[in-house]
Amino acid sequence: MNPIEGHLPSRSPLHDILAPTGIAVIGASSDSTKRGYKAMVGLIKDGYRGEIYPVNPKADMILGVKAWPSVTSIPGNPQLALICTPAATVPGLIAECGRRGIKGAVILASGFAEVGGEGAELEREMMAKAEAHGVRIIGPNTSGMFNLHHRINLLALDNVKPGDVGIISQSGNMLLSLALEAQHNGHVGFSTYVGPGNQSDIGFNDYLRYLGEDEHTRVATLYVEGFRDGRKFLEVAREVSAMKPVVVYKSGSTEQGQKAASSHTGALAGSYAMTVDLLRQSGVSMVQYSDEILPVAEGLGLLQKARGKRVAVISDGGGQATIASDRLAEAGLELAELSESTRAQLREVLFPQASTVNPVDVAGSTDANPSLLATCMEIVAADDNVDSIFLVGMFGGYSVRFAESLLGDEMRGAEAMVDLANATEKPLVIYSLYTPIKPPALRRLHEAGLPVYASIEHSVRVLAALGDRGQHLAQYHSHARTAAVEPLPALDAMFRQARAEGRDLLEYEAKQLLREHGVVVPLELVARSEAELAEAAARFGDTPLAMKIVSRDILHKSDAGGVRLNLVGEAALHEAREAILASCRAYDPDAEIEGVLVTPMAQKGVEVIIGVIRDPIFGPVLMFGLGGVFVEILEDVAFRAIPLSRHDASSMVDQLKARRVLEGARGEAAVDKEALVDLLLQVSSLVEAYPDLKELDLNPVIVNADGYAVVDARVIVDRETDVSDKEAH
Repeated sequence: MNPIEGHLPSRSPLHDILAPTGIAVIGASSDSTKRGYKAMVGLIKDGYRGEIYPVNPKADMILGVKAWPSVTSIPGNPQLALICTPAATVPGLIAECGRRGIKGAVILASGFAEVGGEGAELEREMMAKAEAHGVRIIGPNTSGMFNLHHRINLLALDNVKPGDVGIISQSGNMLLSLALEAQHNGHVGFSTYVGPGNQSDIGFNDYLRYLGEDEHTRVATLYVEGFRDGRKFLEVAREVSAMKPVVVYKSGSTEQGQKAASSHTGALAGSYAMTVDLLRQSGVSMVQYSDEILPVAEGLGLLQKARGKRVAVISDGGGQATIASDRLAEAGLELAELSESTRAQLREVLFPQASTVNPVDVAGSTDANPSLLATCMEIVAADDNVDSIFLVGMFGGYSVRFAESLLGDEMRGAEAMVDLANATEKPLVIYSLYTPIKPPALRRLHEAGLPVYASIEHSVRVLAALGDRGQHLAQYHSHARTAAVEPLPALDAMFRQARAEGRDLLEYEAKQLLREHGVVVPLELVARSEAELAEAAARFGDTPLAMKIVSRDILHKSDAGGVRLNLVGEAALHEAREAILASCRAYDPDAEIEGVLVTPMAQKGVEVIIGVIRDPIFGPVLMFGLGGVFVEILEDVAFRAIPLSRHDASSMVDQLKARRVLEGARGEAAVDKEALVDLLLQVSSLVEAYPDLKELDLNPVIVNADGYAVVDARVIVDRETDVSDKEAH
């Protein structure tokens, strides 16, 4: 049963393509070195139940199956074509497929957009034919696909067994690595695999939607180099992750990796940190290392979720208990505080020297009776303070290490663990150092659907994913996102004027935009003359003031000497104005200067930065971080796709490594977090209302116990995109 009754808007059209009743193999061959041969072998060996139509004008039979000279000569009704011929032949073949009524084509050839130039033009020609004839394209530059529950194996991979892990991978070698790992593991099987290649037509969002609907897929797993339509993927991931786990490994975490991804698939690789945050916001379970992909997919597929992040560790070795505790803390998990009742029950069954404080160390109590580990698991599972149980040590290997006579006890312990797993919703995760040799007790656990790992690190990564998913699902229905505000005519006119003049919004205009939509902005006055400056001095009296240049041509005011602080009295204002004007004219003699902006100094507090960009892949994205060295050196920032929910905004604040600064470090008062969350939501809600807003930068915003003060605001106007195009989009 799904944890949340979710559904996707309509049935994916990919079902007919990825589970076809007939397949045409264009370029089928009797040459064992050719892909057209391997595909035929894969279909025949796996017992594909549909019709196979090899297409080769030079052969009458291929591997005992009648061949056809062309696509249009096929008498049956194939739904999918596998094209194994060179790139130059593809556009014409796509047109033939369309005329024959074939709905989809898998294109193996490379030499398209990923190489640029003529390849990109060839891909455009291919897509024009596909759109004209109603053919959906998998690839090009794809490794192929399989659907093992329908006995379709176009890769002719050996020893891959059907299961419930769906794989979409932009790397054929990564799929091969996962298949070999699953073969060695012996317990993980696959449902559908697709290599999306260049994603010229069908993209990750389409494949994920299919896996979300596929009854044979329990967990969707993706290796991603780059998205074509990241915005759409986030929306689909939000829906699918409410129904089943979605695991993503995103390559390109470094500048070098991003360059490699671009040259490999022509993909657009954006900021890695931003991508990770946005995918997690949509409920995706991210893995950082490639060897975590299959363990996390298996663990989530078997266990789905944990209620929270409080873990009880039961160990038969102190060293490994310590290692487990370290890794749990690093992963953001908590050692559950066991109740006194739980500890008392543990003391009744364990030796006096055993530790009943989490992590529980049985201290030799199980050497003569390993089934006692199951008893300990049953005791802690009943504790309301525990969300999941982590067994660490040598279970399964007692009969190997000590005496064969312990095998019966281990098997009884395994059965008790299976019974416990069926009786509780709390995940049971087992790490055993004997996992590689697959002793009987561990085989029994695996057969019953309990994940058993040979690595503490992999086990902890699974526990973390279960906890994250449980929390996401628990808050799913409270993730209502803020609606965009209605644009105000006067502000629309302000943007149009800035576009017409080829400039960005001036600071006071940016603050007017914020103020009109509910953001608290300090009073400020623009002084364009000495007389107006005198009026400002009279208005503010003895209040310490800040003065800044107002110029469309000077964006970095401090660099130009365009800022003066802590000014008190009219004389100080006049002196500061003269100094600012002189500095800015020396900095840029041609700069158009409107005047100076005068505003009260902000109260003491913590500097934060709030920014918005319109990412070409993911659309509008909000960034939040601490200001100063934190953002410039440590890059301690959080990202969320706009629009945000209140949970999204709150989690941005909690995500920062330096959040203790906001919580009141060294005796300072904690900042008003709710006011800060309100500000993030207000910024989120106004961005979508103004399509001309390309970037927004509030830096710094001073936050304290009394609220916040927007000290500086900058809005970059989109002067390149046609407004009518954006409104239509």
